[in-house]
Amino acid sequence: MTKGPLIIVSGASGSGKSTVVGRVLREAGLPLRLSVSATTRQPRTGEHGGKAYHFWPVERFEKAVAAGEFLEHAQVHGNYYGTLKSEVAQYRAQGTGVILEIDVQGAAAVRDKCPDNVSIFVRASGGAIADELAELQKRLEARGTEKPETIRGRVAGAQRELERISEYDHVVINEDVDTAVSGLTAIIRRQFA
Repeated sequence: MTKGPLIIVSGASGSGKSTVVGRVLREAGLPLRLSVSATTRQPRTGEHGGKAYHFWPVERFEKAVAAGEFLEHAQVHGNYYGTLKSEVAQYRAQGTGVILEIDVQGAAAVRDKCPDNVSIFVRASGGAIADELAELQKRLEARGTEKPETIRGRVAGAQRELERISEYDHVVINEDVDTAVSGLTAIIRRQFA
């Protein structure tokens, strides 16, 4: 059996990467799964543990780090996030592709440990960085889930993330969700060929 591909998807907060990845998982017709990350942040409205994230207390997360249970982990926006090894290796061995929806620093760590990956950065727009940052801020404010200071921090983080696009194999522009879904699906489909 052929090992399933490891697909890294990153993008700034508000880029729509979760929406695009969710549609690819539902519509592509490929043996794919989303790795469920662990985090210490609180669930947003409508989020349930075990679907997008395992919501853990800080103590449990730190014990898992000490036990070597993570492929990568980092502190982002004041919370811990990490990719559990158990969410990746066993599925890839069965021929299932695993998508890691992670930030740029997590992506760099995974690329070092798992060079047999394909990495994709999702941008909110194909325009200038300043225009994209304005669009990201607008999208984050429209969510209505975060305080203004948190949004400012996420936009500042987005600028740092956008500066690292050259580290990725591919860029998908999410100005139109259907087009972004088609683009990401095409990249992933090639990994199964």
